[in-house]
Amino acid sequence: MTRGTQLTIGVILFGLLILFIQGLGGDPRSIPTVLIGTQAPNFVGPDVESGDPISLSQFQGKVLVLNFWASWCQECKVEHSNLLKLHDRFKDHPNFDMLGVNYQDQVKEAQAYLKVFGSSFRHVRDVKGALAIDFGVYGVPETFVIDQQGVIRHKWIGPIVGDPYTYLTEKILTPLLNQTTAST
Repeated sequence: MTRGTQLTIGVILFGLLILFIQGLGGDPRSIPTVLIGTQAPNFVGPDVESGDPISLSQFQGKVLVLNFWASWCQECKVEHSNLLKLHDRFKDHPNFDMLGVNYQDQVKEAQAYLKVFGSSFRHVRDVKGALAIDFGVYGVPETFVIDQQGVIRHKWIGPIVGDPYTYLTEKILTPLLNQTTAST
């Protein structure tokens, strides 16, 4: 191997090392989605508890928090009480709604999970995983905020606890709900 080839390989390896180190310092939950600013994909699926159909069109004109979860997901259990708190905080606002999306789960396990951890809002089953694919879900939990016009405005990967909860309620939901109130 010539000295020039060794130098080139060294420069390439050094560059890869720098990229690797920068990647370690990044926030893995801040994976951007190309869906921000686009219309939310329409869907229809069965309610986890009743089996009745639920569709995105039922939430037309509302700011919707859409949370993907599963009974087997440990981080979903961590965030669940905050989701109930979030729903309780905004449920009386006429332009707010919330929907859980049960992902890659068995209906009996999902129903048992909701009995144990509580349920104050509806949950739709993503029976074949198509809804998760349409929303570009990497895993659970993931949360989306859809505005009153059906446009995806926010995505969070991971549990809604601590700073993400505060950010979601204060910087995303409150302004969207105030905006929709002011425009009606």
